[in-house]
Amino acid sequence: MFNGGDGVTALLYKPQSDSLVLVRQFRYPAWVRQGPGWILETVAGMLDKAEAPQETMRREILEKTGYQACNLHHISTFYLTPGGSSERIFLYYGEVAVDDRREPGGGLADENEDIEVVEIAVDRGEIVDAKTLIALMWFRNHRLQT
Repeated sequence: MFNGGDGVTALLYKPQSDSLVLVRQFRYPAWVRQGPGWILETVAGMLDKAEAPQETMRREILEKTGYQACNLHHISTFYLTPGGSSERIFLYYGEVAVDDRREPGGGLADENEDIEVVEIAVDRGEIVDAKTLIALMWFRNHRLQT
């Protein structure tokens, strides 16, 4: 069993433009499997045991996108691959606006992060990352109910 700790992720929605704020990062394992390598995904990070999951998520959003997310709503906590890993993901939803941008984003240089902040229309169909697909399914269902 792989025990890599827990992670956090958030789907960020920008109501003014009806768009999602995602990040594009290079993922070596995806590239090795003949995948795209550069993956479009929700903002994510590893849970800092000294912080509550929501606080870790707020910090990761600011570091990676430059947005300060005020209202985060917990959607679900789930296992990514329970047959081989104990890692759980705490999934959040948040809304951001242009005025919420505090920093340029892009990740932390001392963590060797090379992150592109991407704003896309809600329905583009190019997502291959599991946590992002789960978040998008929740988002689509949530929009239908409201």
